[in-house]
Amino acid sequence: MSATKIGSVCVFCGSRSGTDPEYVQSARELGAALARANVTLVFGAGGIGLMGAVAEGALAGDGHVVGVIPESLLKRESGNGNLPEVHVVDTMHERKAKMHELADAFVVLPGGLGTYEEFFEILTWRQLGFHDKPIVVVDVAGYFAALRQIVRHGVSQGFLGPADEDLFVVVDTIDAALEFLGIAC
Repeated sequence: MSATKIGSVCVFCGSRSGTDPEYVQSARELGAALARANVTLVFGAGGIGLMGAVAEGALAGDGHVVGVIPESLLKRESGNGNLPEVHVVDTMHERKAKMHELADAFVVLPGGLGTYEEFFEILTWRQLGFHDKPIVVVDVAGYFAALRQIVRHGVSQGFLGPADEDLFVVVDTIDAALEFLGIAC
């Protein structure tokens, strides 16, 4: 990866836990690893699902955790009341912009429409040259297999260029994501 030291990582992930226990385990593992490496976790401030698990892992390891959440989602996503730093914003767009501002890199774990939307917006910003921060998708239990196919299909059909496949990396484990980002635990 780049020679730039990663001091903060934004994690996009689900406000639900999903059906495979490996999803929650991986989220906790990522949070704990960031804490051990003294890397700040930036996330959606939710206290439920994978969001809650990644924060739980980081907080259990005395990591620095920063949440960003729109006012309207405080109750819906059970805003995590244990966070030392929370930015409450008005809109989802402000949330993503603030997360982008606070992060040196992005890691994507399994999630629903919101997670995909966050990933694709930050990916589009990179494609357009708005940032050059690394983006890592962790294909926990094969969750993102279809994403790889969609991107390849876009290239084969001429809607994406071959270089667009290099805007992000897909790995299979938390350790591989951390290694790609140059984060030693």
